[in-house]
Amino acid sequence: MCAHQPPCPSAQGSDRDAALVVSAHPEQGWSLLCNGTIVFDDTGELLPDGRVVPPLPPLSPEPPTLAIAA
Repeated sequence: MCAHQPPCPSAQGSDRDAALVVSAHPEQGWSLLCNGTIVFDDTGELLPDGRVVPPLPPLSPEPPTLAIAA
């Protein structure tokens, strides 16, 4: 149970990523949130009930701009 004020969002909510980090392991690429969600550096998540949230697709790069020689 979250003791933060205001309380962290639940792991079932769409705002679950707003929960506070209680254990960070950047060297391993993951963090544990107060609501029991494990978030990974690639944006994937493991929810407390065992469900997996896949990583978000990468953003497409901006198209290159052409330089016009004068």
